[in-house]
Order: sequence, then C-alpha cells, then structure tokens
Amino acid sequence: MAKKKEPEKKKFNNPNVVGLRPAVLEQAITETLETNFMPYAMSVIVSRAIPEIDGFKPSHRKLLYTMFKMGLLTGARTKSANIVGQTMRLNPHGDAAIYETMVRLSAGYGALLTPFVDSKGNFGKVYSRDMSYAASRYTEAKLSAICGEIFRDIDRDTVDMVDNYDGSMKEPSLLPTAFPNVLVSANSGIAAGMASQICGFNLNEVCETTIAFLRDPEHDLLSTMPAPDFPTGGEIIYDRAEMEGIYRSGRGSFKVRARWRHLPKERIIEIYELPYTTTSEAVIDKVAELIKAGKIREINDMRDETDLSGLRLAIDLKRDVDPEKLMQKLFRLTPLQDSFPCNFNILVAGTPKVMGVREILEEWTAWRMDCVRRRTYFELNKKKEKLHLLKGLERILLDIDKAIEIIRNTELEAEVVPNLMMGFGIDQVQAEFVAEIRLRNINREYILKRTAETAELERDIEDLEELLGSRRRIKGVIIDELKQIIKKYPSPRRTGLVHAVELEEPTENELAEDYPVTLFLSREGYFKKINAQSLRMSGEQKYKEGDGLRQSFESSNRHELLILTDRQQIYKTRVSDFEDGKASALGVYLPTRLQMEEGESVISMVDPGDYRKDLLLLFENGKAARVSLSAYETKTNRKKLVKAYSDKSPLVSVLVLDEEKDLALYTSDDRALIFNSSLLQTKASRDTQGVAVVSLKARRKLLRALPVKDTGIQNLSRYRVRSLPGAGALLKPEDREEQQLSLIDENN
Repeated sequence: MAKKKEPEKKKFNNPNVVGLRPAVLEQAITETLETNFMPYAMSVIVSRAIPEIDGFKPSHRKLLYTMFKMGLLTGARTKSANIVGQTMRLNPHGDAAIYETMVRLSAGYGALLTPFVDSKGNFGKVYSRDMSYAASRYTEAKLSAICGEIFRDIDRDTVDMVDNYDGSMKEPSLLPTAFPNVLVSANSGIAAGMASQICGFNLNEVCETTIAFLRDPEHDLLSTMPAPDFPTGGEIIYDRAEMEGIYRSGRGSFKVRARWRHLPKERIIEIYELPYTTTSEAVIDKVAELIKAGKIREINDMRDETDLSGLRLAIDLKRDVDPEKLMQKLFRLTPLQDSFPCNFNILVAGTPKVMGVREILEEWTAWRMDCVRRRTYFELNKKKEKLHLLKGLERILLDIDKAIEIIRNTELEAEVVPNLMMGFGIDQVQAEFVAEIRLRNINREYILKRTAETAELERDIEDLEELLGSRRRIKGVIIDELKQIIKKYPSPRRTGLVHAVELEEPTENELAEDYPVTLFLSREGYFKKINAQSLRMSGEQKYKEGDGLRQSFESSNRHELLILTDRQQIYKTRVSDFEDGKASALGVYLPTRLQMEEGESVISMVDPGDYRKDLLLLFENGKAARVSLSAYETKTNRKKLVKAYSDKSPLVSVLVLDEEKDLALYTSDDRALIFNSSLLQTKASRDTQGVAVVSLKARRKLLRALPVKDTGIQNLSRYRVRSLPGAGALLKPEDREEQQLSLIDENN
C-alpha cells in the first residue's frame, strides 16, 4: 500500500520564532514615494494645512458651516460640545482638534482681528502659553455677526457643494466671503515640503484697498493698507521698502515690538501689549534668565499681573534706572521685540502658490466676480421661472369660468393638467401652477395682482442679464458690498507704526551695563571676568593643574576684547558677552566659546579701548611691529580677523602703547635690552614683519618684552640703547626678575 502523503506544512512569517526570516518585499524607492508618500503629502497640502482663496482651511470651513446650519448665526449660543459633536459629521479628525479650531476662531482667545465665533466662557488667551481654555462642556458659542458676510448668498449657488467624507451630506467647497478674508484672517500651517504664514490685515483697510484696486489696478496698496494689523496690538517697526518687498513677493519679515509705559511714582515699567509671535510666559522666562546670568542688573522683580481687564507685565526698577535704555536692552535681548516671517502661500484652484498682496487681490476679485455671476444667474433663473408661471396665469385671466368648467367636467384628477394645457394653450408647468391655486384665490382681483408683477419681473430680468454681461457692473456690486461692510463693522487699527528712521538703534555697548571689571587669562586659555565686589571678597585664583595666570588687567563691561591666537588670527568679542565669574571658578575656555579652529591656542588678550592706541607685536626672531589699533577696528560686526599679524616668526609678546614708554626685552642667551618705544614707527599694514629691535646670535631668540616699570632691573643705563637694533647686555644677578621676586617674598 502506498504511503499516504503528509500534507505540506503551512509556511508562516513570525519574526519572533528563531530560525525564520521575515519576508522582504523589494520595492524601488521612487515607487514607494509615489504610491505611499505623495498621496499623503498632497492630502496635507490640499486638504489640511494651506488656506484657500476664501481665507479658510478645511477645518475652519467645516466648523463654521456646521454652526451656520445649526442656526447659530441669528440664534442664541449653545454649548461648544454640541457644536463639536455636530461638526464631526463633516470633520472626522476627532473632537479635540475641532474644539481647538473653534478656540482659535473665537473672540475670547483673541488670535484674530475679526473673530468668527462669538464665545462665552474661558477660551484662553493667545498671548499666554499657560492660560488653558476650559473644556467644551463648559463654554458656549455662536457665530459672530461678521459671518453674515461670510455666508452671504450661500444658498444661491454661489459656490460648489460637495459630498462630505462619507457621502451622507453636502458641504461647501469654499465659503462666499464678501470681503478678502484671506488677507484679514491670520493663518499659519506646515504641510509636507511647504508651509504658509499669512499675517492679518485690518478689515476696514483691506476693504478700502480692495475698492481702490477694483477702480484702479495700479493703485498704491501701501497708501490705504500700510502694514499688517495684529489683535494683540504692539508696534511694527515700519520700513516702507521692506514692506513693499513683502507686498510684491509674498515673502519677507518685519519687526514687531511690545507697547509699554513708565509709572515713575511706582518705579514700574508696565507692558500692556505684546508682539503677536510671543507669550507673556516666554518674556518672563527670558528676563529671569538674563537677570540670573548678570546681563540685566536694573530690574528688581518682574510679575505677570494680567487680569480680566487685559495683559499687564510689571517690571520693578532699581533706583536711577533710565527706563528708555532698559527697554531698548530688553527689546534686543528678549521676545519683547520679534520678527514676523511672511509666506503668503495660498491654494488657488487646488494648486499652492506664493503670491504678493496685489496678486492675491487679483485672484480674490476674479473668484468673487464668479460668485456674483453665479448668484445673478441663480436669481435670473428664479425670476424667469416665476415670469413663465405668471404668463400662464394671464391666459387664465381671459376666461376664469372656462378654467373652472374644465376642472369641474374632468372625471379623473390626472387629466386636469392635460385638459388645462389643451384648453388654454399653456405648458405643463403653467398648468400645474394654475391647478394648484386654492378655491378662495380664483377671483379676478387675485389674478390681476399676480399678473401685475409681470412687467416688474421683465424689467428685473433685463437688468440681471445686463449685469451678467458687464464686468464693470459686477465690480460695482462688489464695491457696494464692501462699502456696507466698512459701515456695519468699524474696525479701528490696533497695531501702531513706528518708522525705522525715527528710531535710534542703540549700539551693543550702550545696551550693556557699564561697571568696572578685572579680566584674567590663564596660560591654557581660560578666561574670567570678575566685578569689583566679587574681587574684594574672593580668595586665591583657581586654575587647572599645570595652568597659571598669563594676563590680568582692569577693564569695563562695555569694552571690546581682541583675542590673539597662534594662527595669526584675532577674535573680536565683548566683555559683556561673558557672565561675571568668581575666583574659585576655572572660567570660560576661550577656544570653545569663540569657536576657534582645532588646535588653535590663545596667546594674548587686548583691550583696544577707543582704538586710538598702538599695538606692539614682538616676535621670536627679534623683530617688532608697531601697528595702530584702528587697523583692527571694523564697521561691521565681524567676529574674526585673519592675517592679523605676520607669520614669519612666532609671536612672543603683545603690548598696548597708550603713550611712549621704556620697554625691556629678554633674550634666550640671558641678555636684556632697554629702548624707548618712540624709536619704532607705526606701520599701516596689520601683517607687517616689523623691524629688528635686538641683534640675536645664531640659535638665539627673543623670549619676552615688558614695560621697564614692571621689571626688576635696577641698572637701567647698562641695558639702554639709543638706536635699533641693539645687542643689549648680560643680566646682572641684581637685575634678574627672579632675584627681585625673592627679595619681595623675603620682605613679606
């Protein structure tokens, strides 16, 4: 008997089972992108993140249309939870996302100059990061009055109606806004591979500009709409050329700053309006950070005193503080002054497009004219239908008794309409209308009144047909509607304009607090800045093992510093850029802080003061270069100067000459030389090789240079030379610095 064949074991893929390898489906990355990523990316761009020409994203449109269908344009407020629940019939993304959309559109939140949701309850605040909105079951909402202009004539075929996500109901593809809401409502969104950032403009200014544009396409937009407007107020630092660039290209940025006032009796600065881009918590956190870092010393305390009356940040000042200078510093260092980036990316006919303001107005005008045409065509058809019915009624007027007789003598109900059609020569629609007239209305007075409308309807139809064929008249209709909006919804400007030319921009030196400090530089490049009070209280300076002091001198917190390195480079920085330190700390490692090249080491630091002094550079080969510090002064904010000095020989000493002085040079063969700095001429070039100041024998080199007053040399005449270069003289024991130091130690 043949052996029964065992059934083949079913193969399965389970990566958790040892010995089995999961199946790998190979697919070209281009195919993956095309089939998986591109549909998602297009969905995000077209159906989620980028606003369309009506100024709304799909989530906004679905919410507002749901509220409109709920009768919330004229009715009383209802619980937000009810609105959220109803909106889920159009927007399947969940109740949290829908409610967040409602919050942003609400008057209570304050993100829009022209809010669309009339809210009641706690909806949070746009200028607060931590002030959360209440749950939807506690708040109430309805549509704002301005939504009457958003939904104007939506039931007159002004826009296309499309199926919702499950095909159970219809929703508008766009809302027929009677004003350019795309410019009025601020909008931001991040899609896949692109983004949109549209700032809001004042409603009245937008309407006035649109009217002027419809009348004259070459109208100067900035004359009627000079700049954006923000619901949080503040001030725009206005630069017309900068704004013209944004209006022209749809891209760019401008600066917005807070509004404040000084209360001298209370010694308080009160900030009552913030830039649209920041929050009160972000400002307070940044100020606290600056105070802790020692960069701001003029403030005692800062508090958030915001209440139901509005925003209020209070800054307690120390005595004798100039509030204007302090605010200039805060504008520079905190979000109290911020930039608003513009990227006017809008969907036009399903295609994202970055447009300037004029181009946006052109697109909106073309779209709005189409809405008016569709509305006019809808009204025209309605009037034509009514006229057609009344024409049939006129025929009945000729013999009412005949009509009654026809109806009375007709045996079957279904034959009434055909008999009327044959008896009076009217069509089916007219006959149906006559047949539906109630018995009490079959009198001559009723019929005469109805037929009297015929002449008026004919005039209206003629006027509507003329309107459809005239671009000028359609523009006139749009202009009239815009004028009504300006009259019905006055919108005073909230954000002020401060012309950039009127502002005196303080320099970084002026913004930094001016106080004396002592600077320390170690041999390995560690830097400390210690103020006078800390220096008096401090003990011995702390250094890493094997490290020690290279330089120290007194300076000011407002001064600049030049840091010379062994790569013939100078790094420019400011004393105020460093935090105040302590003697017990190691300090800041300059190569890291100044982002030096790998292996680059610090040789010296110089306080250039007003750049009116000279810099003396002494090299190992016995040469010295005297260069004016003005050669290192730069108009721009450059942080690094290359080829700052000669690379022919290693640099051994750097001295600042504020006046002519005697200098002592020490060589490797135990010699010293003294000369006066007046023997050296100032050179114009930074990387000059200089002139020989000391004659060196073979394999000898210059070790260092010091002002004579800082040395232990007693027999000055022994080492002094009258001309350069000089050979110097062998050091006597009593002139050695080591001997002098030992004597000082013994005396101590």
